[in-house]
Amino acid sequence: MSITVPTETTPTETGVAARTLGAMKIYGSGEAEVHALDGIDVEFSRHKYTAIMGPSGSGKSTLLHCLAGLDRVTAGQVFLGDIEISACSEKQLTLIRRDNIGFIFQSYNLIPTLTAAENITLPLALAGKKPDGEAFDRIVDTVSLRDRLTHKPTELSGGQQQRVAVARALISSPDIVFADEPTGNLDSKAGAEILGFMRRAVDDLGQTIVMVSHDPGAASYADRVVFLADGKIVGELADPTTDSVIDKMKQLGA
Repeated sequence: MSITVPTETTPTETGVAARTLGAMKIYGSGEAEVHALDGIDVEFSRHKYTAIMGPSGSGKSTLLHCLAGLDRVTAGQVFLGDIEISACSEKQLTLIRRDNIGFIFQSYNLIPTLTAAENITLPLALAGKKPDGEAFDRIVDTVSLRDRLTHKPTELSGGQQQRVAVARALISSPDIVFADEPTGNLDSKAGAEILGFMRRAVDDLGQTIVMVSHDPGAASYADRVVFLADGKIVGELADPTTDSVIDKMKQLGA
């Protein structure tokens, strides 16, 4: 039997897909205390593709994990739509992550015993739902996987495995997709393909994507880039190009 996300934790359609208010994440204590996030206020618009960048240790992955409900802030608030996920119980968070959030990881995270098609539809199977045939076909064609659906992960290249991961993140039409260095394990050609698929998911499918990356070229696929340094927002770029992102990163000393 499927479980429905409680009404009080069902995001509504607003212009902002996710946001934080005064978000802080502190690790350690005393002299060893580290402020991974230091009072961050940021919004991510619905139906847009946003990249988060910054020097190593700037807090970008921590911010992504807190936005996605994979980690909890020490102080401040985190919202998915108009729902404060930082105030949700673990049970509510589990349901929200399952039904309202998509994930794309650097390491693919595919189930080796399942075919590409089965990996793609896994989130729906876990929720006790059947895939919509039209939606499945549209996503499979968006990521060019039609001839690989019966293959298992060991029979796929890294780029093909990440295409499966992208399709899996999109299949349930989540409110937002979080991508953590999605091209980090890929060569430049395969990486460009994945970024192109993600761009089309926003343009053609109306998806919302927030991606952490260290690559200025990857960030150039986004509508907007948010820059972090020392756990703080230190700037942003609209309509980024590879060169404009590189210039900004130089200013940050990255």
